[in-house]
Amino acid sequence: MRDHYGITQCVIENKNKYFPVLEKSKPETVLKISGKVVKRSSGTENLDLKTGKIEIAIESIQILSDANELPMPVFGEQDYPEETRLKYRFLDLRRDEMHKNIILRSNVISFIRSEMLNLGFLEYQTPILTSSSPEGARDFLVPSRLNPGKFYALPQAPQQFKQLIMVSGFDKYFQIAPCFRDEDARADRSPGEFYQLDLEMSFVEQEDVFKVVEKLMVNLFKNFKFNIIPDKNFSNILN
Repeated sequence: MRDHYGITQCVIENKNKYFPVLEKSKPETVLKISGKVVKRSSGTENLDLKTGKIEIAIESIQILSDANELPMPVFGEQDYPEETRLKYRFLDLRRDEMHKNIILRSNVISFIRSEMLNLGFLEYQTPILTSSSPEGARDFLVPSRLNPGKFYALPQAPQQFKQLIMVSGFDKYFQIAPCFRDEDARADRSPGEFYQLDLEMSFVEQEDVFKVVEKLMVNLFKNFKFNIIPDKNFSNILN
């Protein structure tokens, strides 16, 4: 049985009245199982699993959602057509690699937020519906119900808003900001929308910005043990 936290082995006797129910269940069926957590017998332990030293002796089973035949298997990391993966995204995200990626994304964002607060920045949320402004790509437009024929624009970046925050007397801003750009995909981001760490500082020089970003990125890569550690001195990159 698998949930968000991992896999646990469950066992049932064939004389158990729920055995025929379980026998007919297809992979990815959602189950509610009641039973006793028992220690596995010697020689049957699976040290590759966090739960490998125990198992659940099933007493009763309830089918919460019976699965049909799957359009793509969840186990295994084979490559599937992107169209299939996106159509059945809820299954794609059950795959171990994708599940871990989503958890990593959450942990990275939490780490960035904590580091920025420790560096003296405050997090502010800027508007999503705004007026159109010249940027590097086309805007996504949202029609206004109260003003027929007029449109809001989704922000390509919080540029104007964060500068207003600086003008208002706040000196250090950051945001994990959604950005919307009607442009083709790039190697480092999806087409249409992406998130970025956006920051602004008042009364600073280039080196002040480098010191903040250098510390953040080096700590980020070290904390998550990424294979590449960025250069501690960003000015070397410019040189």
